[in-house]
Amino acid sequence: MEKIKLTIDNREVEVLKGTTILDAAKSMGIRIPTLCHMKLEDLNYENNPGACRICVVEIEGRRNLAPSCKMECTEGMVVRTHTPRVMNARKTVMELILSNHPAGCLTCSSNGYCELQTIAHDLGIREIRYQGEQSTFEIDRSPSIVRNMNKCIMCRRCETMCNSIQTVGALTAVHRGFNAAVSTAFERDIAGSTCSYCGQCVSVCPVNALSGRNTQQPVLDALADPTKIVIAQTAPAVRTALGRDFGCEPGTLVTGKMVSALRQLGFDYVFDTDFAADLTIMEEGTELLQRLGKYLSGDQEVKIPMMTSCCPGWVSFVEQHFPELRDNLSTAKSPQQMFGAIAKSYFAEKLGVDRKNVVVVSIMPCLAKKYEASRPEFAVEGNPDVDISIYTRELARLIRYANINFNELPDSDFDHPLGESTGAGVIFGTTGGVIEAACRTAYELYTRKPLEKIEFKELRGLEGIRSGTINFDGVPVKIGIAHGLGNARKLVEEVKSGKSPYHVIEVMACPGGCIGGGGQPFHQGRMDVLRKRAAALYNEDENKPIRKSHENPYIQQLYKEYLGEPCGPKAHKLLHTHYFDRKEVVNMFLETDKNE
Repeated sequence: MEKIKLTIDNREVEVLKGTTILDAAKSMGIRIPTLCHMKLEDLNYENNPGACRICVVEIEGRRNLAPSCKMECTEGMVVRTHTPRVMNARKTVMELILSNHPAGCLTCSSNGYCELQTIAHDLGIREIRYQGEQSTFEIDRSPSIVRNMNKCIMCRRCETMCNSIQTVGALTAVHRGFNAAVSTAFERDIAGSTCSYCGQCVSVCPVNALSGRNTQQPVLDALADPTKIVIAQTAPAVRTALGRDFGCEPGTLVTGKMVSALRQLGFDYVFDTDFAADLTIMEEGTELLQRLGKYLSGDQEVKIPMMTSCCPGWVSFVEQHFPELRDNLSTAKSPQQMFGAIAKSYFAEKLGVDRKNVVVVSIMPCLAKKYEASRPEFAVEGNPDVDISIYTRELARLIRYANINFNELPDSDFDHPLGESTGAGVIFGTTGGVIEAACRTAYELYTRKPLEKIEFKELRGLEGIRSGTINFDGVPVKIGIAHGLGNARKLVEEVKSGKSPYHVIEVMACPGGCIGGGGQPFHQGRMDVLRKRAAALYNEDENKPIRKSHENPYIQQLYKEYLGEPCGPKAHKLLHTHYFDRKEVVNMFLETDKNE
C-alpha cells in the first residue's frame, strides 16, 4: 500500500493512502472530538455521515474548515487541529446543537457517561448563547428501550448498528430539516416495530436519546415491602462487567462483592442464574439428544438444526424475521425464566409461602430480558415468574443510591440451594459457552463415558461465525455458532434454504454474547474489552470444583425431589415454552402504555 507523509500540529506522520485526518491524528495520540463518527474496527463497521461537524480542522491552503472524519490525507498536507478558528467553530456548532437539546443532565441516566456533555465541558461551554426552538417529540417507551428523540443529535450511529451490524432494520432517518429524527417504519412505537430489543442501539447512542427502560424504583418498592420475600438472581456476564462502573479493569471478576452489595441493598436471598444455566443444560441437552436420535433414525418431521433459545433478543429476531423457523428453536426457557419458575414453585413451597408473596428480581447484562420477563406466557394466573429484570448499569446505580462503598465490600457466597453452580453455568455468559456447556453434558449422557478433556476450545473465540464438529463416540455432531444478529442471519438463511450443514446452532444477539449485552457498562464495540470479560468467565470455570451441569448436586436434588426427569411432564410444564406471533405481545404493550 502506498504511504504518504503529512504534518499534523507541527508533527510529521506517515500513513497509508486513504487514511482520514481523524485516524491519522488518532494514531499520533491527538484527540479530535466527534459525535457522529463511530469506528468499530473489530466488527469492521464504521458510522461516518460527517454530520456533526465537531471534528473540523484547518488545512493549510484550504479556505474552509474540513471535517477530519471525511477528509483523506494527501502528500505534504499541513493540518492544524486546535487553532482559534477551529476551536471557535467547534464551540459554535456545539452551542447550536445544545440550543435544541433538553438541559436535564441532572436527571439523565447518561449523566457522567454522555459524550455530548463531555465535549461541551471540554470546549468550555458554560452557557447557551443561542435559544433555538425546542423539539417536542413524544417519548416512546417499549418494555426494554425508551426513545426520546428530543435528545437526538442525528449522529445516526443507532442506524448503523441496527441496520448494518444487527440487520434488524428497525431504525431509519425520517423527515428533513428541524423535524428530522431517527424513527421506525411508519413512525410506529418501538414496540410495534421489528425491534428485537437487543439494545445495541442504546450501547452506541452518545446522548441518551436511546436508553434502557428504568425499573429501579419497583425494586426499591419491593425491598421496602415487609410482606414480600425478595430474591435476586445474577447472570454470569454481570460479574465480569459490573466492576467497570467502580473503577475496575475490564474483565475483573467481582462476584463476591456483588453478592455482598445485594445483601446490603436488602435482598432476602441472593442466588445465581448459573444454577438455572445448569438446569437449562439438562433440559436443552436432553432435548438435543432426543431430536438427534429421531433425526438419525430417519424421522423427517424433527426440526434440525436445533437452535438455542437462551437469548431473548435472538428469539425475538426469529419470531419477527423468520417465523417459519420457530420450531427449530429449543423449547427450553432461558436461564432467567427457568430460575423464576423454580423460585416461585419449588423454592416457594420449601419456604411455605404463596408465589405471589415472592418477588424475583433478575440482574442481567441484557435489555431484552426486560421484554422476556414481561411475556404473558411466563406467568401463572397473571403473576410473572420474574417480576423485575434490571440490567448491569441499573445495579451500579442502585449500589450508588444506597451509598455502598463497593470496592471495600468483603466477598460473600451465594445462598443455597439455588446459588450452587458449575463451571458450565458460568461460561453461558460468552459466545460459544452455551453449546460448550451443553456438549459437556450431552456427550456423557449419550456415550455413558466420562470426557477425557472437559474444554471444547474449538467452540471458543470471537469470530462472528464459527463451526466445529464434536465426536459423540462415533456420531459427528456438527455445530454452528454466531454472535451478533447480522452473523446469525447468515446462518439462518442457510437453514431456511435447506443448505445448513449443522445439527445444532448457538446464537447470541450481542457482539461477544452476553458479555457485550446492551445493559452492560459501555464498551464501544471494543473486542479487547470483550476478550477480557470472556477470559474471566473461562478462568472462573477452570477454578470451579464441578464443571459439568449434570454433576451439580443441587440440580440432581431438584430432579429427585421435584421435577422427575429432564424433559419429563413436570419439567416440561415448568421449564419449556412455545413461540408465537409477536403481534400478540406488541398489542399488549401498546395498550398498557396507552393506559399509563
